[in-house]
Amino acid sequence: MPLKKSIILIILILAIDQISKIYIKTNFLYGEEVVVFDWFKIHFIENNGMAWGAEFGGRAGKLFLTIFRLCAITGIGYWLYKSIKNQAHTVLIIAVSLIFAGAMGNIIDSVFYGVIFNTPYNEVATLFPEKPYGELFFGKVVDMLYFPIWSGDLPSWIPFWGGKPFTFFNAIFNVADTAISIGVGLLVIFNKKAFPKED
Repeated sequence: MPLKKSIILIILILAIDQISKIYIKTNFLYGEEVVVFDWFKIHFIENNGMAWGAEFGGRAGKLFLTIFRLCAITGIGYWLYKSIKNQAHTVLIIAVSLIFAGAMGNIIDSVFYGVIFNTPYNEVATLFPEKPYGELFFGKVVDMLYFPIWSGDLPSWIPFWGGKPFTFFNAIFNVADTAISIGVGLLVIFNKKAFPKED
């Protein structure tokens, strides 16, 4: 797969990711939800930390996480460049392109969203306001895709969680997260093609 097609794929993923995030941020109240199907909802939240909403270390932890992401994206970009240069299998190049695009999408949120959005109370956010909600490197990642495929009480015979309410799938994520997950999935499923053994 040539570099040009890889760049087109990355730009396409980034465009869909950022357009969807900006639309949600400027049209939805925080926590607002639209039911598309019973098993698919648009639910606006923001993630201030790592994957699955984890946080650590306050402001210092947030800054460390953003800097770590910038270092990681540099490494992923180099991996993609070397893979294309060495004419690696198309599966590997597509997978790394998806991971790169997804990581870049969330980095844009973390680095810039704090200075290009505000967070008004009971109103939708404004793009490029006079008083943004944060600082450079301290933005929040916008999430909105929610697939509560099944909700109910678990059978009482299940250890620890039996009889308690449970939702599958309970994570709320975005297009960038989806791209990363698909990229990693491709590497796992097609690992023999992506990483062929040398004779």
